[in-house]
Amino acid sequence: MLKGISSIALLIVANCFMTIAWYGHLQYYKIPWLAKLGIFGVILLSWGIALFEYFFQVPANRIGYIENGGPFNLFQLKMIQEVVSLTVFVIFAVLVFKTDKLAWNHLVGFGLIVLAVFFVFKKW
Repeated sequence: MLKGISSIALLIVANCFMTIAWYGHLQYYKIPWLAKLGIFGVILLSWGIALFEYFFQVPANRIGYIENGGPFNLFQLKMIQEVVSLTVFVIFAVLVFKTDKLAWNHLVGFGLIVLAVFFVFKKW
């Protein structure tokens, strides 16, 4: 149980860094010195941020993987990663970036992903 919770907690932290690395640069225009960065500078900065994602993502997968004593198989780990990634992204998009509104079609799409989680974790 503890390994599962630890794995998910590390995935949440990793995805915070990932979201900032992948989408944060879209907000650089709000910060004068970041707005002056060219594409190469943006790539390097995003890469540097993404490095921290790996510091959490890799241990999360190792701790959570069933072959390492964790509770999740490979498919379950991937599905958890996708749900965590979308959840973190929605929180950042709506509360931090404030650029888009969450609409019904987004919720339907996310609901289908939750349904996918059900099927991946279902023991037939």
